[in-house]
Amino acid sequence: MAGSRAGDLDQRTRRAPLRHRKEERRRLVRQDQVAVRLAELHRIRALLEDAVVMVNVGWIQNAWFAVVDDQGGQRRLTAREIHLADDRPVSGACLVGGIVHAAGGPDAAHSQLVQRTLDLTWHTLYEGPGQPVRWCPSPAVRAAHVRDLTRWNDHPQRTARQVSALLESAVEAADAQIALRRGQQRAAT
Repeated sequence: MAGSRAGDLDQRTRRAPLRHRKEERRRLVRQDQVAVRLAELHRIRALLEDAVVMVNVGWIQNAWFAVVDDQGGQRRLTAREIHLADDRPVSGACLVGGIVHAAGGPDAAHSQLVQRTLDLTWHTLYEGPGQPVRWCPSPAVRAAHVRDLTRWNDHPQRTARQVSALLESAVEAADAQIALRRGQQRAAT
């Protein structure tokens, strides 16, 4: 019986360091995940600030982009024609187009950065500040959110100032998400 207790004690002391190592690995993984999320939020915030500039330079409705054509005039591009924005100077953009242009243009439209920036912008417009952001909605929901943002932008009484104000509010929402993640980062250390 005494030998059995000594064997149990040895097993417990051998398991304790393993348990601590596993806990430490989990803690480090959580810390890395929060750091990656923080970095992404900073990129989203910067993208939103660039979109504000684009909208202030030349906000448009009923198209995603306005480009300078060969004659020096403006040509409005819808979603089907946005590839033409690759080769011409962009002179204006709608709400969604401003975000896409700020991320690098039409090739970036389906990037995670653009998608999550649109998620946060939609959230800012349609959800309360206390509601959690849905960062990864289904593709159908995301497409519906883009349509919502486009419809909102294209409303006949909408103004450039309102669109700019929405983007500025989304910057503030990004700041709130950054503060939230920093709190999680401190808790993970």
